Amino acid sequence: MRLVLDSNIIVAAFSGRGLCNSLFELCQDRFHVVISEFIVGEVQRVLMTKIKMPEKNVNLIIDYLKEFCIVENCKNLVEQVCRDRDDDNIIALAKQSNSKYIITGNKDLLVLKKYGNIKIYTARDFWEEVKQSDN
Repeated sequence: MRLVLDSNIIVAAFSGRGLCNSLFELCQDRFHVVISEFIVGEVQRVLMTKIKMPEKNVNLIIDYLKEFCIVENCKNLVEQVCRDRDDDNIIALAKQSNSKYIITGNKDLLVLKKYGNIKIYTARDFWEEVKQSDN
């Protein structure tokens, strides 16, 4: 099963040891994680400019993502769904890659809760749903 991890989840996964780090590992283990060059670019920019991670470390992370995630590019949506057009890139990626979930911390995406048959979750909600289905 495929899912899209938004850049904010990936940044949190690689800049800390909390829930997003555990969620990233869980998703790598159980799902096919789909990202795009757009997401890769956002992750790279945020890790370097906001987190102030050394370029060498950022390059290692980007290489890891490109090796162990499915990197797909997608066409823009015909209609604008989100207030911020950049967020439409995440929805377009999920739709065109046949992903079942989007995991994000972005409130503009989370408010949708669902787009077509794609469910949109916070990291915590998705973690709890997967762990609950384990029981």
